[in-house]
Amino acid sequence: MPGTTNDMREPADLNKRDVRRRFDRAAASFDNADFVHRVTREGLLERVRPLRVDAQTVLDLGAATGSTTELLRKRFGGARIVSLDLSHNMLREATRKRRWFSRTSFVQADAEQLPFRDQSIDVVFANLLLPWLSDPAAALTEVARVLREGGVLAFATLGPDSLLQLSRAWSRIDAGTHVNRFLDMHDIGDAMVRVGLADPVLDVDRLTVKYADAASLFQDLTQTGARNALRQRGRGLLGRRRFEKLVAELQGEGGGIALELELVYGHCWGTGPRNEPTNYRIDAATIGRRRK
Repeated sequence: MPGTTNDMREPADLNKRDVRRRFDRAAASFDNADFVHRVTREGLLERVRPLRVDAQTVLDLGAATGSTTELLRKRFGGARIVSLDLSHNMLREATRKRRWFSRTSFVQADAEQLPFRDQSIDVVFANLLLPWLSDPAAALTEVARVLREGGVLAFATLGPDSLLQLSRAWSRIDAGTHVNRFLDMHDIGDAMVRVGLADPVLDVDRLTVKYADAASLFQDLTQTGARNALRQRGRGLLGRRRFEKLVAELQGEGGGIALELELVYGHCWGTGPRNEPTNYRIDAATIGRRRK
């Protein structure tokens, strides 16, 4: 929507087509390398467990291969679960996990343009979706629109201290852009309030992921679709010498790699329809004809 792009500082300028293509390619291998997704999924479910929500419809926003669907079904009883993702192949993998007679629907769509009616969703669960959006504020605006009054948005994302080791290693190779920019939790909380979501509660955890070597790291990034999809990225091949230098910068003298991740968890509440003071909506059928 107009006016939402600049609501959050320095969002990553991602190529949406590249994001979809990378996740399509990674769909078959995603479950073998989604360790971080599993950690944040469990952390997020633990945080929403005490919340009391009468949920009839739950949206798994950025559902990937649908590993969260069964967990959401258990958490929210007989609610209908809608798994939405930008990637067709991810959803195809998700359908294979669907149980017989389950109340689960699968929708391929863009989180920044949700195909749902206003106030039609009770819970939105978004695990590691925000890092893959060029315009997170637009997606939050859509969530605020579809979330009923008293409904809840629960999310996990990465903070700006994530992957600093990788960013610093690249900075010693060239001046290009190779790693996503991750938003500060205060900026996310402020954006939620601006779009009409209420009472955001956020907290931060830390996770260290260790790799024996650079090959293991890059294999995980590829298998989860988490390679560079920034518009500013170089289109040429990296080259053997530059790649070897990058590996040396990453591994250091010890040979192993320890990547630090800043995990941001949060939830907030829906407030119902918003009426902007300068915008009024009327039914055209109620407008009478002018009589002479």
